[in-house]
Amino acid sequence: MADPGDVIICDHDPKWMDDFRSEAARILGVIGPLALHIQHVGSTAIPGLAAKPVIDILVAVEDLQQREKFVRLLEPLGYINVPHDDPGRLFFRKGMPRTYHLYLVKERSWDYWKHVMFRDYLIDHPSAAEEYECLKRLLVSKHSTERERYVEGKADLIELILQRAVGEQVQLRQD
Repeated sequence: MADPGDVIICDHDPKWMDDFRSEAARILGVIGPLALHIQHVGSTAIPGLAAKPVIDILVAVEDLQQREKFVRLLEPLGYINVPHDDPGRLFFRKGMPRTYHLYLVKERSWDYWKHVMFRDYLIDHPSAAEEYECLKRLLVSKHSTERERYVEGKADLIELILQRAVGEQVQLRQD
């Protein structure tokens, strides 16, 4: 039996979009106007892409200094705040095994745009999405019980894709 912390990759499931919409409605029901934007990000947001069956939700807020308020509002939905060293976002997880990751980020920050640009680039560039999926499957074959090594193994390709996405945006603005 798999450990709830193991990394598992599944073929794309169109149901993930419905799962996002339902969960986004629940989140908006408790944080209301504090959420300026809510987006489905990560691999489950990319049609056809294999992914961990964990829905990544990005919520843009005006102020991250209200951490205690967000924790209090989101706990009844099953979200657990996971402290980390990145001051640009608050991170929450839900479920065991994990079913949702929730990122609260400041509106218009790099932490916001990197998620959106990465998702959009992979949607617009199927060959990049395929390259990313191949790497994820390779990493799972080597590190399925080592989540941190799996995440670290993706870092260089994610950075490269983000550089491409930024370059494309710059080119579009120049044209």
